[in-house]
Amino acid sequence: MTVTRFAPSPTGHLHVGNIRTALHNYLLARQAGGRFLLRIDDTDAARSREEYVEGIRADLAWLGLQVDAEERQSARFAIYQDAFDRLEAAGRVYPCWETPQELDLRRKVLLGRGLPPIYDRAALKLSAEEKAARIAAGDLPHWRFLLDHDEPIAWEDGVRGTQKFDPAQMSDPVVRRADGSWLYMLPSVIDDIAMGVTSILRGEDHVSNTATQVQMFTALGTPVPNFAHEALLVGTEGKLSKRLGSLGAAHFREEGIEPQALVALLGRLGTSDPVDPALGLEELAAAFDLSRFGRAPARFDDAELERVNAAVVHALPYDAVEARVPAGMDAAAWEAIRPNLVRVAEVQDWWTVVTGPVAAPDLPAEDRAYCLQAAEVLVGLEWGKGIWKALTAALKDATGRKGKGLFLPLRQALTGMEHGPDMAALLPLIKRDAALERLRAVA
Repeated sequence: MTVTRFAPSPTGHLHVGNIRTALHNYLLARQAGGRFLLRIDDTDAARSREEYVEGIRADLAWLGLQVDAEERQSARFAIYQDAFDRLEAAGRVYPCWETPQELDLRRKVLLGRGLPPIYDRAALKLSAEEKAARIAAGDLPHWRFLLDHDEPIAWEDGVRGTQKFDPAQMSDPVVRRADGSWLYMLPSVIDDIAMGVTSILRGEDHVSNTATQVQMFTALGTPVPNFAHEALLVGTEGKLSKRLGSLGAAHFREEGIEPQALVALLGRLGTSDPVDPALGLEELAAAFDLSRFGRAPARFDDAELERVNAAVVHALPYDAVEARVPAGMDAAAWEAIRPNLVRVAEVQDWWTVVTGPVAAPDLPAEDRAYCLQAAEVLVGLEWGKGIWKALTAALKDATGRKGKGLFLPLRQALTGMEHGPDMAALLPLIKRDAALERLRAVA
């Protein structure tokens, strides 16, 4: 069974890049009939906050991403210690005592010589007695994972194809601090093993981490999961944007973006497939294919999101928005107004056009007289769903007007605007007495 996971750190709100990663992992799991897991990476106790955990859950729920199981790293320290002890016994983790200042100086020296600024493994040269003496003196070490230099690190990436790294050109990563707290790399691997994760889909900024983690999986005696690294999001200016890091689900909700619009756009962003506002999670999952993802940065465009959101709103049935529209607005009114909306919240402005009051526009004298004539004609017509067609047909015969000259002054008088919903649907909503009052007010 395919098992994917989304593993955010609760040190802030999810941004649009996080949302895209969560969505793609969900689609990858559902496409294969598998499981989608949430792992809260809260090992950083100083920065992790419970309100962010709740926010992550709420954001996923808003998007419709149902989680099959949830784990929290802060509850799994005993599991990490057990795996760490096994790695230490096998000689795959080792203690180090260099200070950040010492390490920085060594990197500068290596760079000055034109060499890769990698850790020189000086701590491996310490004798057992020297190590014991340091610990006895209260000088506690940090710990590094010992990379195996014997053969290249390689995997077949689901997006990037064959990936190869020379471990001799990589630093042994620090996996545990001197105070006993954990860094990201090792606990993530231990959790992926324990949670049965089979496929890891994340951003291309994690490629070098994957090279290290491939060896960690092997050192712990388990198969390496399938890895895929997708291109990062960029803004419309074509480069990485700090602004994208501030666009979260709360922002989109406040802006009136429908979750379906965000899902439809982000589900296809980075692939060669067109964005289709009509596709929901089920349809996107059925067609999800990593081979469709390109290596080029995925461009997030606010204008495109607006277009998709408008298309989604235009297809929303009344029962989906009933709780969000003004009191007194029925299905017929919603269907008349929705083609003019980009966001559902805009319906209030158009409903005001229906219910009034509407300021009488300042029209030329001939159009004022025309609107008064329209009121006289309207009095003699039977009111019903076809009233707009009947009114304009009668006025065309009586005045010879046609096209814009026939329709526009009526729209302006009845709505106070030059554009808007189809008048054939709108006029019955305005109702007879209000329509007569508005036409006469102009005159």
